Amino acid sequence: MIRRREFITLLGGAAASWPVAARAQRGERMRRVGVLLPAAADDPVFQDRVGAFLQGLERSGWTIGRNVRIDTRWATANAAEIRKHAADLAALAPDVILAHGHSTVGPLLEVTRSVPIVFPVAGDPVGARYVDSLARPGGNATGFLSNEYSLSGKWLELLKQIAPIVTRVAVLRNPAISSGPAQFGVIQAAAPSLRLEVTPVNMRDAPEIERAVTTFARSGNGGLIVTAGALGTVHRPTIIALAVRHKLPAVYFDRSFVAAGGLISYGANYIDQYRQAASYVDRILKGEKLADLPVQAPTKYELVINLKTARALSLEVPPTLLARADEVIE
Repeated sequence: MIRRREFITLLGGAAASWPVAARAQRGERMRRVGVLLPAAADDPVFQDRVGAFLQGLERSGWTIGRNVRIDTRWATANAAEIRKHAADLAALAPDVILAHGHSTVGPLLEVTRSVPIVFPVAGDPVGARYVDSLARPGGNATGFLSNEYSLSGKWLELLKQIAPIVTRVAVLRNPAISSGPAQFGVIQAAAPSLRLEVTPVNMRDAPEIERAVTTFARSGNGGLIVTAGALGTVHRPTIIALAVRHKLPAVYFDRSFVAAGGLISYGANYIDQYRQAASYVDRILKGEKLADLPVQAPTKYELVINLKTARALSLEVPPTLLARADEVIE
């Protein structure tokens, strides 16, 4: 099996530009898959995810340069760059495009309503009007949810378990997408039973986040929840630094935050979802209609705890919580 790093080398190097006729075996049709990512090419988190996607394609019989060509666009998080690369990919008329989250799916749907789009992660594709319904997508996009809204209340419970002293919680959310207010709504509904006061914090840009969190931290017994969405990932370094500076226990939606120094995360396993997205791409390449592929909820969730960060916050992680963890970072 080709290793992940070799897959990434192919993605970023010559594979995307090799002449189709020179690489395809006689009589075998070369298929074309576009990939649009809101990250830089050297982002290790997205490298791992794309590696899982490519491994999934390989297991289904697709080999780069033999029967499939991958056109990858590392668009970073810049909205203008994403729109540009979305238009470029659509103009290539690939057989299918893999696109991560709202920041890439939205721009793609603005430039094509014919090329099939598979998203491994999306917060609320119905609310964003990417699909008609989860069961019957109806348009040219389908894929996998980033989480179910009920999960949002779990973040609040975890924060109270790992930091019982917390009585006030700042909830960082993106107000511009439907999943932002919806996640906050679930958290807000769960707060009274845990005797917690929750405050929404918009995270449109880093200065806004810094001002709001700094003001919030001036009163004691505070904690943070970072809801799922691209803006949280974009501002990950800023958010983690603020949590450390103000000694705020924080719960995140993805393990990448904990690997970078955050306290605790609980959310869908995105590596697994990229593998599953490969199965959808495979089925589309083999002739299945996208309309017959429902949007699926995550099947794997993971709890990750950073003990070094817990010690820095003078928190003693309950043994029951440690026992449930899928990963503990020392």
